[in-house]
Amino acid sequence: MISVVLLGAGNVATHLFKAFKSSDTVVLKQWYNRNYEAIKSYKNDTEVIDSLSNLKEADIYIFAISDDAISNMSKQLPFSDRFVVHTSGSVSMHDMDKKNTRGVFYPLQTFSKTSDISFEDVPFCIETEDKLRLQLLKDLASAIGSKSYKISTEQRQTLHLSAVFVNNFTNQLYRIAHEISDAKSINFEILKPLILETAKKVQDISPYMAQTGPAKRNDKKTIKRHLKQIESEAHKTIYELLTASIQKTHGTSTRLSNRKNSNHKTD
Repeated sequence: MISVVLLGAGNVATHLFKAFKSSDTVVLKQWYNRNYEAIKSYKNDTEVIDSLSNLKEADIYIFAISDDAISNMSKQLPFSDRFVVHTSGSVSMHDMDKKNTRGVFYPLQTFSKTSDISFEDVPFCIETEDKLRLQLLKDLASAIGSKSYKISTEQRQTLHLSAVFVNNFTNQLYRIAHEISDAKSINFEILKPLILETAKKVQDISPYMAQTGPAKRNDKKTIKRHLKQIESEAHKTIYELLTASIQKTHGTSTRLSNRKNSNHKTD
């Protein structure tokens, strides 16, 4: 059995709590948050506390808190020589106080409290100061049905940057598309199969090979018409930047514009 103390009450912490409670090989000894009200509804499932001085001994202490709070909270822990990890994608494990053995247990996934998630779909990027603790984190990930990967700080920070592009930025584009379609009383549901197919496609082929659309084929008339349709200057700027990026990637601004005798278009 692996004993765990969870610190924090955000999206990641809430989903980890559910996963740990569902595991037969993880014992969630305590759940700490400085705002007791945020976790008191779980007091029948585990011991909930709002004071670091009441922390019990456990195999792993997991900081599922904001990046800015990790360093300071690690200094406030009332013990030393125990195993403490954080779940951040961008913070170095060395930012935590060295009085404890340090590590990283970073779930590379998007979490919302209102959306259920299967941890079979959550890869964990793990890093520790010694091999013994590395195996412990592998076992913890396995205990909740997840795969784990030994990832260095630099690699993890690169993954986090990449994740911002494929998740946060992409979701913002969904929001813009929702706004544009909604302005013309178009049901956003119509676009959802396209969203799913786009995500499905890159499971089998590279994003480079999956690219389609007017920017790739250098369809200047369509691009010009789109720009006229866009009312927001901010959205127009985004459209122009992404169009230019696609054209640079695929060389369409020069290569296809010289194909004067070709009327071929791809979907």
